Amino acid sequence: MALYLIGDVQGCDAALGRLLEKIAFSPSRDTLYLLGDLVNRGPASDAVLRRLMGYGDSAKCLLGNHDLSLLAVAHGCRAPHRNDTMDLVLLAPDRGELLEWLRWRRMAILAHGLLMVHGGVLPQWDVTRTLKLAAEVEAALRGPDLVDFLAHMYGNEPAHWDESLTGADRLRVIVNALTRLRFCTPEGDMDLRTSGGLADAPPGYLPWFDVPDRKTAATTIAFGHWSTLGFLQRPDIIALDTGCVWGGCLSALRLDAAGAPHELIQVKCEQARAPGASIPT
Repeated sequence: MALYLIGDVQGCDAALGRLLEKIAFSPSRDTLYLLGDLVNRGPASDAVLRRLMGYGDSAKCLLGNHDLSLLAVAHGCRAPHRNDTMDLVLLAPDRGELLEWLRWRRMAILAHGLLMVHGGVLPQWDVTRTLKLAAEVEAALRGPDLVDFLAHMYGNEPAHWDESLTGADRLRVIVNALTRLRFCTPEGDMDLRTSGGLADAPPGYLPWFDVPDRKTAATTIAFGHWSTLGFLQRPDIIALDTGCVWGGCLSALRLDAAGAPHELIQVKCEQARAPGASIPT
């Protein structure tokens, strides 16, 4: 049995297929953990979803900001962005099945000693709190008030976690941290506008994983989302968005039996987005 972490696919099914061939993936034997942003900006989001659905429990997928955006557009809660490439899902004959499968994916996973999220984790949250807060969003996605949740999901405020938050504000902060976070202050105030690399942190802000004394520091966190960061492996973090949709690579990190990183496997990707197009947030 082999275990793999895979970074942001973003609708690049051809690259995903080549990567799975390269690692000789067998759904009867191996397990994939995909770190979110399965869809959008690439050419074949529908094929990516069908492929992963077909693998059943052998493909454990997180939701990223683009996956949530697809759900919001599909339910009339958000207008498509000019760079979106969701139409093959939205117009698919199996649209309902694809969207229903997507809304049952996870916001955070703890497995093999790793905490997996798409974006980041606020410094005030320990592993247990992160999983409990992720479960609150998962319940909203799967519940009868899905449309209301999606209608109030967008916005950059509140920018700071507070245990007293309730309702839409509470869920919005959780979603923003788990799917959009790159930089925050030591106190946990999020900057959700900056999408550059480590050197582009706004004054007073740090990469979320470099905040001193964050409560998840003792647990390795695997995440995607940050294509300008690229592959980064440290004892406390594994970053795996290597810019597939921008003509970079799609990356899989093989884990050993204890969950430790063992081997990085990559395939080169065709550039799906035009040069000079804005980087996804």
